[in-house]
Amino acid sequence: MTAPELSIPQGWDEITPAWMTSALAPHFPGAEVDDVRVTLRDDGTNRRARLALSYASGSGPATVFAKAVDPAHADLVELTSGLYHEPRLFASGAVLPLEHPQVYAAIIDEDRRDFLMVMEDVVSRGGDPRDSTRPLTVDQAAAGVRGLARLHSRFWGERLTGDPTLGWVEPFVAFAGLEYAPLHIAHERLGATVAPEVLALNGTELFVDVWARYIGTLTTSPATLLHGDPHIGNTYVLPGGEVGFLDWQMVRRGNWSLDLGYFLQGALTIEDRRRTERDLLDEYRAALHLPDETMPSRDEVWLRYRASVAHGLAIWMATLSGGDAWQNAEICLALAQRYAAAFVDLQTPQALDAICR
Repeated sequence: MTAPELSIPQGWDEITPAWMTSALAPHFPGAEVDDVRVTLRDDGTNRRARLALSYASGSGPATVFAKAVDPAHADLVELTSGLYHEPRLFASGAVLPLEHPQVYAAIIDEDRRDFLMVMEDVVSRGGDPRDSTRPLTVDQAAAGVRGLARLHSRFWGERLTGDPTLGWVEPFVAFAGLEYAPLHIAHERLGATVAPEVLALNGTELFVDVWARYIGTLTTSPATLLHGDPHIGNTYVLPGGEVGFLDWQMVRRGNWSLDLGYFLQGALTIEDRRRTERDLLDEYRAALHLPDETMPSRDEVWLRYRASVAHGLAIWMATLSGGDAWQNAEICLALAQRYAAAFVDLQTPQALDAICR
């Protein structure tokens, strides 16, 4: 995928036309870049930029999207996400059978604890990036569910463990630190918009008794390749209604329920989720291409989906507790409210009890 002589520039302004020409060469033979301009920067946990390109000869994309490590957050990313998981996934050449940005270059420099990815700018293809303030329609959520089913089917069980290019993929396990989130901040922000039983959860109850317990079930059941972080803020919608998935940094192996629940419970309004989730779970199961003996039953899909709310609720209660440091408060609040409603509606603690007994 990437020319071996490419090294990682220290900043966006150091990406030269010659460097970009080499990065794009495997995908756009004959394209010679003569100018690279930064048109947008978004430096958070990782550094991101949209780069505008022009060409002296040949043709290629007018814009690309670049992503790299922010050294100030490298320890946090390594702890919670895995520093090199996304570039390793796309450098592996694995074919992901769902909509996602095409990656042109994925470079890792472990000595510097750094990586750089250059990928398709999906906005140029009409992609509409979403967040919780702009939820998906039910039809769009169904498209996303079918995409996740294709991904999970392709890498189910031995289809993943027997793939030598993905032998580095780690199991999804609970990471430390969530239990120290100042939950009183999230409680104050949520106020009376969520059920009292959610506000009554203390850090140990939410992050250990519920979240970590659920995460433990991901590795005691059939595993597949997980996107790992398919909340609505990592999705986009194409003009034809197909839903794509961004930001594969949390890629892991584990039970399919994490992706399915985390996506559906946060992508739809509470009302749409309540009204359609059973049908959408049937949509997921119908889109799985698995032998009969490995196909999860309808009852198992429902049970594990109910338990999966543990992940979304814990992650977004912790994020909401961080104020505006990690995410916009309006985005956090909407997601925390959706997962909180699902936690009560779906009786998540009881579902966990049923799985773990």
